[in-house]
Amino acid sequence: MRWKRAVGRVFLAATVTLTGFLGTTGPLAEGSSGAPGGRGPMTLATARDLTGYLGPLLAEWNRERPREKVRLVELPDSADEARSQMITELRSGGGRYDILNIDVAWTSEFASAGWIAPLEPDRFALKTFLPPVVGTATYAGKLYAVPYVTNAGMLYYRKDLLDREGQRPPRTLAELERQARTIAPKYGVGGYAGQFLPYEGLTVNAVEMVYSAGGSILGDEGERVTVDSAAARTGIGFLARGVREGWIPEAALTFKEEESRRAFQDGRLLFLRNWPYAFAGAWGKDSKVAGKFGVVPLPGIDGPGTSVLGGSNLAVGTHARHPASARDLIAHLTGEAVQRRVLTEGSLPPVRASVYEDPALLRRFPYLPALRASVLSAAPRPKSPRYEQVSLVVQAVIHDAMAQRQGSGAAVRRLADELAAITRRG
Repeated sequence: MRWKRAVGRVFLAATVTLTGFLGTTGPLAEGSSGAPGGRGPMTLATARDLTGYLGPLLAEWNRERPREKVRLVELPDSADEARSQMITELRSGGGRYDILNIDVAWTSEFASAGWIAPLEPDRFALKTFLPPVVGTATYAGKLYAVPYVTNAGMLYYRKDLLDREGQRPPRTLAELERQARTIAPKYGVGGYAGQFLPYEGLTVNAVEMVYSAGGSILGDEGERVTVDSAAARTGIGFLARGVREGWIPEAALTFKEEESRRAFQDGRLLFLRNWPYAFAGAWGKDSKVAGKFGVVPLPGIDGPGTSVLGGSNLAVGTHARHPASARDLIAHLTGEAVQRRVLTEGSLPPVRASVYEDPALLRRFPYLPALRASVLSAAPRPKSPRYEQVSLVVQAVIHDAMAQRQGSGAAVRRLADELAAITRRG
């Protein structure tokens, strides 16, 4: 089913190489590379299209613009493997990739390395996008990519069980903890889970907790460490305490997206932090909680918290052979018509604000209001030219804290020290 095939796209580290796919004319933009006019066939390199909607979409473009056809190059569906292959090509200085479809967390790295070219903001109707997503596409005050797909974590909850207790879904971390600790045991289910295996998912969950508690990880485009704070200790302490006291099941330390989705869908959890894709499975005919759950934004200290933005951005490679065509294709793929298809055919959250207000789509995708609220209050992952190193450190330290190998206060101090070492090496 489509919702299953979309799982691997949560952390898209894809590259979109466009070698000839645009059909408008005009002068080559200042600072762009490529032949005069910058028009011709392109290659679109991306992580493997697990949803199946992208190929037919590009085929339509090719029929309409035969002189600017796009060839789809699919890299492995693993974000790490796709990123590795992409970087190998980019470091070679070749122009094989006209457009790069990169994970939102990689914009800073790719821009600082000189692999992607600055873009003209006025070209892409950015004011029609959900405002927070635009921030994932900028670095050092310049636009280096255009948001294509977004994502934001949400809180899934067992509405039937909360209704029996006469309680509403939690709006604060304190309410979430109290309900997970007191209600879940009455019904023989786990209290709360997310994606806590040490991989990118744990980085996201940990950063969301720090953000939702009012803290931050890095500042100044990754050059200043800000994590050593009372807010960070509160957020990380929430996760560590949950495992220690048992309202976060120990098994959750092995959960990625799918393991956590199945646990909730099988009726084993009261609360789950996951992405929008999990809604379809939990609502499906094989789900034990179909019709029994709801979705709300993540809780914070005094009200709704802060999700981490996921998704992918489209960028033009510095050595793109046909950059003018590439920019036109990006404008097409981020236009309203295609963005509707991103949702309806790709099961992926669009970046255009108007899609979230369409009555027909609201009936078909009832989680859209909660998703929109989550995106509007969301923030990018810590920006850093060395993001991969940052993420690995966060994963290791937070997993140690949750596994009770280190106290949360000591873990935050260790995290600050290790992040500072990364910034010094940079």
